[in-house]
Amino acid sequence: MIRVLLVDDQALIRGGFRALLEAEDDIEVVAEAANGEQAIALALEHLPDVALIDVQMPVMDGIEATRRIAADERLSGVHVVILTNYGLDEYVFNALRAGAGGFLVKDTEPADLLQGVRVAARGDALLSPAITRRLIGEYVARRPEPEPAGLDVLTNREREVTALVARGMSNDEIAAHMVISPTTAKTHVSRAMTKLRARDRAQLVVFAYESGLVTPRTGR
Repeated sequence: MIRVLLVDDQALIRGGFRALLEAEDDIEVVAEAANGEQAIALALEHLPDVALIDVQMPVMDGIEATRRIAADERLSGVHVVILTNYGLDEYVFNALRAGAGGFLVKDTEPADLLQGVRVAARGDALLSPAITRRLIGEYVARRPEPEPAGLDVLTNREREVTALVARGMSNDEIAAHMVISPTTAKTHVSRAMTKLRARDRAQLVVFAYESGLVTPRTGR
């Protein structure tokens, strides 16, 4: 059973999401929060698999709540998915940097929302190769220079797989591209995440762009 925490300051929106999620046999909404402070407290109480968190809320916004959840070792199993009104919401990139595993647009199709929750619960980054790469590329392109991020700690293989992750490739696709086994590809990705202290693949994508390993113009 996938345990979900809903975080949005609008009760009507929470109610709609709850009805949709709880109609599924494998999903359970364990709690609802109206702001970031409540979200953190309820996350600690219920230890959900997925936290669907709105960005703009009173008391504490979704970005700060995400940052605190990602930094708390007790909540290492909680996968944050940001809810946004627009596919290119200006807050989404900051949320990914804070530790979110991905994002969903609030008016997404119900089937896509359900699939997104299941993907996040597995620990996979909820990253659409087309939409998310474009979003990250746009916001990183606004930065005058890439931030130094310690590329020297990665081996050449680890740099290569990090760049491929940023292009939206799965472990199987990386394996086929590099002509290695999926297990070896997964090992390279895991080692890169460990060395860079990335919480998940989403943060690995952010690193790839911020370090200049991948450029917004080419995606390679």
